[in-house]
Amino acid sequence: MTDPRRLAERVLRLEAAGILALVPRLDQTFVRAVDLLHGCRGRVIVAGMGKSGLIGRKIAATLASTGTPAYFLHPAEAVHGDLGLVAPDDVILAISNSGETSELLALLEHLKRLATPIVLLTGNARSTLARQCDVVLDVSVAEEACPMNLAPTTSTTAVLAVGDALAMVLLDRKGLTPEDYAALHPKGALGWRALFRVADLMHTGGAVPVVHEDTAMKDVVVEMTAKRLGITTVVDGGGRLVGVVTDGDLRRLHLREASVLGLRARDCMTREPKLIRGDDLAAKALEVMEAFAITSLVVVDAVGQPHGVIHMHDILRAKIV
Repeated sequence: MTDPRRLAERVLRLEAAGILALVPRLDQTFVRAVDLLHGCRGRVIVAGMGKSGLIGRKIAATLASTGTPAYFLHPAEAVHGDLGLVAPDDVILAISNSGETSELLALLEHLKRLATPIVLLTGNARSTLARQCDVVLDVSVAEEACPMNLAPTTSTTAVLAVGDALAMVLLDRKGLTPEDYAALHPKGALGWRALFRVADLMHTGGAVPVVHEDTAMKDVVVEMTAKRLGITTVVDGGGRLVGVVTDGDLRRLHLREASVLGLRARDCMTREPKLIRGDDLAAKALEVMEAFAITSLVVVDAVGQPHGVIHMHDILRAKIV
C-alpha cells in the first residue's frame, strides 16, 4: 500500500503543475474570451456534463457573485426543454474535456440558430466541439492526478482555475467595488466585512475620551473609566492628538512606579499611536488591532484632532469576523 502522504503529495504537485502549465497559454485567445463575456448583454450560461458540470456550477456561482450575471444549464435537461432559458443576448461558456460530449453537441444547432456565441474550455482543441465554437481555451493537462490516470482530477482543477481567472478579470473590468460585492452578499459574513467602514462603527463627539497632556493621572483615570473604552486620547493646547493612554499603559506604569497619581498624561502616554481612517473598512481596523495586540484605534480629522475611537468590541458586535 502506498504511503498516503506520498500519494497526496503527488496529487497536489500534479494539480499545481497542471495549473501553472496554463499560464503560458494566456494569449490573445484568452483576451477574446474575456471580451466576449464582458460584452454579454444577457447572461453567461455555463454548461457541462458530469464532473465538468459540477465544476461549471461553481464557475457560474463565482461569476454571479462577482458581478457577471450567470447560471448553470444542464445540457441533458436543455435538450428536454430547458433550451428555452437561452436568449439571443446570452453567451455560452461550455466545458468539455474531450470536446466530444454528445449532450453539448446536441445543443449546437439551436445555439447557432440563435447566433449565441460559445466560449469552450476543453482539453482537446481539435475536437468536434472546438471546431464549432467562437473561442476555444485549451485547458489540457499532461496527466490526471488519479493513480490510474482516469478520474478527472488535474483536468477539473485546471478548468476551475481558468474559470476563476475569467471571473476575476471580469470583476476588474466591471470595476466592482467592496460595496458592490457586499450588495451581492447582504446576509453573508463576506458582505458584512465589505460593507462596514470605521466611520460607521466608531465612537464620536462626547463619547470620545479626551484629556490634555497636562492632565493629572487621577483625572486621566476618571476619563477612561467614564468613557469605558480602555483608552483616552491625549491632546495638546491646539486640540491635536499627541498620544494615548491605555489600560495597558496604566498597568505597566504601576509595575514600574510606586504611584502614578503624581504624574501627568504626557508622562504616561504612548506617543505616535496606531491610527485608522474613518473611510477604511472596519475589517482593516480589526486586522491592525490583531497585528499589534491592541483593542482600540483613534481616528483623527484633517487638522490632527481626535474625531473618533473604534474599539474591537464595536467590530465584533457588527459580526465582522
